[in-house]
Amino acid sequence: MNPDTLAPPPNAATAPAHRRFKATEGQVAYGISIGILMLEANVPFVPGDVGNASTYDFPVQYRLVPEASGEAVVSRQDPALTPFFVEAAEELEAQGVRAITSDCAYVGAYQEAIAEAVDIPVFISSLLQVPMLVSMFAPSRKLAVLVANGASVSDRLLEPVGIVGKVRDRCVIRGLEDKEAFTSALLAESGELDQDAIEAEIVETAVQMVAEDPSIAAFHFECSAMPPYSAAVQAATGLPTFDWIGFINYVHHAVVRRPYHGFI
Repeated sequence: MNPDTLAPPPNAATAPAHRRFKATEGQVAYGISIGILMLEANVPFVPGDVGNASTYDFPVQYRLVPEASGEAVVSRQDPALTPFFVEAAEELEAQGVRAITSDCAYVGAYQEAIAEAVDIPVFISSLLQVPMLVSMFAPSRKLAVLVANGASVSDRLLEPVGIVGKVRDRCVIRGLEDKEAFTSALLAESGELDQDAIEAEIVETAVQMVAEDPSIAAFHFECSAMPPYSAAVQAATGLPTFDWIGFINYVHHAVVRRPYHGFI
């Protein structure tokens, strides 16, 4: 028997695609799935932080938003910054990214304006996960939401990301602005970060929250600087812990689909 007759005929599933591509004028890099809008911050971003590129198994592209300081965004969600966020998002889209996020969940106040301005997915705040996470558990259970600054959590932040009504009622929101190491590094922007001290503060807060409210079923971390401590909180509480990096990975896999490999 001719061995060539054993080979399957070429078809859409097995034949290689014709490799021919067209440049996009002005685009300086290719193959980047996630664009990240960055605030002006004097913070060292450790691995696991949204702002550390080595956190990811795929390339990301950063874009600094002019005048977007932590004080203006976290404390005030200043509406005057809207055009700056929109322009930066449009620049990322023009550079070929397939989805856009940011490094501060308080940017959620600008979610609608940014999503309206571009034609790619915008998941600008980690808090967009909250309505989905709440629905995972029985109505009697609650979601603990750890945020950088609980005092500045406002309707202007919560409404655009869907944390309203029954969803809001099932959230136990706790800020870390009273924690010395966290505040020094991430709110006061001292320029130094004690990772061990911050981990201890976050774990202590999480354990205390569960002790105060046993109906808590899971944790959600608002802040882009909190994912490095997710494993420690899960180990201390035994509860599911959702953070921003998990969200970014989720969206990356949605916009860069790859065939499954295996056997049957």
